[in-house]
Amino acid sequence: MAVVGVGIDVVHVPGFAEQLAQPGTTMLSSFSPAERRDAAGDVRSLAARWAAKEAVFKAFSSGFYAQRPAEQEVGAREVEVVSDAWGRPAVRVYGRIAADLGPDATIHVSLTHDGDTAAAVAVIERT
Repeated sequence: MAVVGVGIDVVHVPGFAEQLAQPGTTMLSSFSPAERRDAAGDVRSLAARWAAKEAVFKAFSSGFYAQRPAEQEVGAREVEVVSDAWGRPAVRVYGRIAADLGPDATIHVSLTHDGDTAAAVAVIERT
């Protein structure tokens, strides 16, 4: 397998919490029901999942360096961060990202949060 993209993102948890609390915000709709359930109401866990989505977007974009950007934007719901029974994260992709990566791509993701910071790294490999 060859690495085709690497992405990282850092989220300021209090700022993220403020965005979630704004009247009329649609931020929570960026997460699937499974993501919201896995976060269990913990804003740090949700912020880490947001960082993972952003890291995947960056890894995906870096995999197409020097190519014309796509006309259509990628939505946050096209990347879903799920957890196994032991809480280990994995990523499912849909829509344009899934179509462009194809079935031979593997996405590795690592999430963390400590204090006011949440972060994630994503690596995309393709055979």
